Amino acid sequence: MLHFTLGKAEPTATPDAPVSVKHTSAAAFAGAPQSGLRVTWFGHSSTLLEIDGSKILIDPFWSERASPFAWSGPKRWYPPPMALSDLPPIDVVLISHDHYDHLDYASIVAMRSWHNVFVVPLGIGAHLSRWGIPNERIIELDWWQSTRQGNIELVATPARHASGRLSPNSDHTLWAGFAIIGDKHRAWYSGDTSYHRDLPNIGARLGPFDVTLIEAGQYDADWADNHLGPELAVQAHIQVRGRAMIPVLAPRPGESIEPTQHPVIPQWWPDLPWASASARPVLSTLNGDPAERITLDACSTH
Repeated sequence: MLHFTLGKAEPTATPDAPVSVKHTSAAAFAGAPQSGLRVTWFGHSSTLLEIDGSKILIDPFWSERASPFAWSGPKRWYPPPMALSDLPPIDVVLISHDHYDHLDYASIVAMRSWHNVFVVPLGIGAHLSRWGIPNERIIELDWWQSTRQGNIELVATPARHASGRLSPNSDHTLWAGFAIIGDKHRAWYSGDTSYHRDLPNIGARLGPFDVTLIEAGQYDADWADNHLGPELAVQAHIQVRGRAMIPVLAPRPGESIEPTQHPVIPQWWPDLPWASASARPVLSTLNGDPAERITLDACSTH
């Protein structure tokens, strides 16, 4: 399995050639997916999930930088595969937490005139309200709470991460994953998370899932209690009782796939140096104690 980190010391942390992008348009979404379930990845965590007739937009990020400043901060590697205004009508926008790379001010402001609802973890609604989103379009959820929108039930699920923007109030808002449950299909989005004890509970209470969308591309051994490395992402998929797993970086940006049809995703990324999990482990602790790191063998038996 591809295994690399995004630390500053890594020579492969930034692409040295243009990223392969499939530019798409509204016409691509004119027809419903044949299977009833379709996933389109736009970059980072921004994903359009079409499920049983509803369209769910996850963590939309269309800005140039993930930063409070237009002139500084992490810059995107390629333009968005399609314009935000070209998206089909969206029913629900899901926000997993309020870090700048998941809650994008400019993208949210562009949605003021839309007709979707926003489903967000506790405390995130204040950001949206301050940015001009009407309160009646905002639904806040605690972990395990749910809301029904049309034929879709959305359940906030536990995650192990953090929150906060440029203020002294970090971690004053909640972070979450989401189960998205339709008439025929079920999906789970992990949100940013590391390994945690509630993963089997998510599977038992809300699974099995036809597809899991799991953060697996932004990791480092030093971030093991905030993010999943590839191996633990696979374990998370197993524990929530997922069928098809889409690491949130595997499809080509802008490419739509129907996971229940078992698509083959050709390699669009460059060959990179890699190391095995034993050589470069990214393993969470159980309770924040570095002496109590989990092992792959241990978590696979939970």
